[in-house]
Amino acid sequence: MDAPDSPGPPGSTDTDGMLAEQLLRLTRRLHRIQSRQLEPIDITPAQFRLLRTVASYDAAPRMADLARRLDVVPRAVTTLVDALEASGRVRRAPDPDSRRVVRVEITDEGRATLRSLRSARRAAAEEILAPLTADQREVLGGLLSALVDGMPERRC
Repeated sequence: MDAPDSPGPPGSTDTDGMLAEQLLRLTRRLHRIQSRQLEPIDITPAQFRLLRTVASYDAAPRMADLARRLDVVPRAVTTLVDALEASGRVRRAPDPDSRRVVRVEITDEGRATLRSLRSARRAAAEEILAPLTADQREVLGGLLSALVDGMPERRC
């Protein structure tokens, strides 16, 4: 039996640990680059995620829908919506069928911000992927899809 820190065959605990560390380092690097790209737009990564999520709905979502989709507590959505509303990127709207329900609508300013953010995201991806050839990028895309698609949905 191998010692916990000794290198082993592919798929061994040590190899998996090294892969996990590399993925974490890459994620941190991507987050730093993306944050740097988002800073001039004056939006946080969490606000960007919420804005993208609001825009992905055909009709204005309820706050509870957003919390569920983002897998966060409703209070977190309230804080994000507050900030995005203060910047004019979203607005709260009453639900036509229930006075107790609040919907979140993206504004024209929010749509313009999303266009800028998509450009920033592409620039961050280009910076991260610059060392890879087109073939390597295709392989990486397939591997990442296999990892993402193969993960069971879990709430933390």
